[in-house]
Amino acid sequence: MMKISFNKLTLIFIGLLAAFCTLCLAKAQAPRVRTGTPAASRPTASKPAAVKPAQEPPTIVANIGNYTITKQELEKRMLMEIRPNKYGNYNEEPEPVNTEKVLLKMIAEKAMVSEARKGDYLKDESLSSLIKKFRDKWLVNLLLQKQLQPLLTVTEPEIEKRLKADPKLTRARAESTIKNLKARMLFSQYYKHIYQKFHAKKLTENFPKAVQIHQRLLTKPKKPRTGAFIHISQTKEELTPEEKNIVLVTFDKGKVTLKDWFDTLCEGSPPSRPKDLDTVKGVEKLLDMALTKPLLLSEALLLGLDKDKDLLQKVREYEDSRLLSKVRSDKYKEIKQPTTAEIMIYFGKNREIFRKDKKLNIDVIWCQDLKTARQAKAELDDGKDFEVTKQKYSLQKTTKPFNTYPGGEGLFWKDLWKGDPNDVIGPIKGFNRSGVKWRIVKILEKNPGELTEYSNDMESRVKDKIMNEQREAVLERHGNEVLKKYTYQIYADKIKNIDPLDIP
Repeated sequence: MMKISFNKLTLIFIGLLAAFCTLCLAKAQAPRVRTGTPAASRPTASKPAAVKPAQEPPTIVANIGNYTITKQELEKRMLMEIRPNKYGNYNEEPEPVNTEKVLLKMIAEKAMVSEARKGDYLKDESLSSLIKKFRDKWLVNLLLQKQLQPLLTVTEPEIEKRLKADPKLTRARAESTIKNLKARMLFSQYYKHIYQKFHAKKLTENFPKAVQIHQRLLTKPKKPRTGAFIHISQTKEELTPEEKNIVLVTFDKGKVTLKDWFDTLCEGSPPSRPKDLDTVKGVEKLLDMALTKPLLLSEALLLGLDKDKDLLQKVREYEDSRLLSKVRSDKYKEIKQPTTAEIMIYFGKNREIFRKDKKLNIDVIWCQDLKTARQAKAELDDGKDFEVTKQKYSLQKTTKPFNTYPGGEGLFWKDLWKGDPNDVIGPIKGFNRSGVKWRIVKILEKNPGELTEYSNDMESRVKDKIMNEQREAVLERHGNEVLKKYTYQIYADKIKNIDPLDIP
């Protein structure tokens, strides 16, 4: 009989199923980048040429190499581009967002990712490790979803029985409790089957070595460290190659080494790490956790789940995002820090941007649509109380008056600033959570702020503004250079009427 505590292991199953359901919902709600085969013929120049819509599905507005960009993705990106507070609360007029310019920026990012794939980026140890962890997590998630989720059902008689046993439970809580119990049982049985199937064998003779090495890293670090716990850097630098490769478990076509064991330890926050790792029993308990994912991965690979199209697509998209982030960080390293003199000159030319405390204190009625906003405004014009009208029409009835600033309103600030105290303006648009909604706004206070003189306290803020502008500029230059190497296509007829602010 194997001595495995399943309590912690089943939490993995429950958590993965919850994550799966959440991400499935997000997947259904959000557009995805779709890869595809390039058209048979491409223009040789990098400047795009308009083509007939019939050559691509109606939702695709551009392509480059094996990448396509959909109308939904472009609209989502445009909404991100016009949102305020990219880098800080500055008193500046936002530039209008141009559809083709945004699309070209997206295409350039695809080109940068393609160029990064040709280089050695994916060979970078830290990057490849992140990608592997992402892929392994979703591969295990896919295995559990396919093998166990169909069995995780709850019947009405089971719920009724649970409610009778504990009348204080709500129906939802009773169902959740039953699911958790079943999940533990299912995972326990399934994991026991896999453990036996792959002939897992613990090398108990190596457990005392793990105890000794753990105590050495914990109590006698080679370098000073913060906190009385083992750091990830120690497992990389203070373990010898021989120690890293000490085998603690073998199974068919795999093994768990002491390095794997320490990786599992370091995944947990220090306060939650086991306190009994100075004992062989404690080492074995943590080893059970370290063994879980490798065994589940082995089963997933045996079933061929690593070839699942949705999984491959998800991993590819994650790779793209990480590659783009690394390209950005590498290009940002080229930027030189501005000198104090340069900072002072920039401030002198752009004092208005750094105006202090320009703000409005407002109360807002967020409306479902323009029709509702007009009805609310009409009632207010007839003398109805603002709070009463808010309770009748607003999507958010508990909001209180708040201060808003130019940097928080972006392109909507101009319309707000036209109002004076006690004015009720609208319907006007505004940023509401992840989108744009119609609103009626009551201006309570209006403060034009004041121009400030340069000071040492201002230096870091001005410097941040300069650095942010330089980051955007260097990335745009790099994107344009890389884009010259690639052929791409924009379907001009499909983007001419795109406006993320065009809401009903």
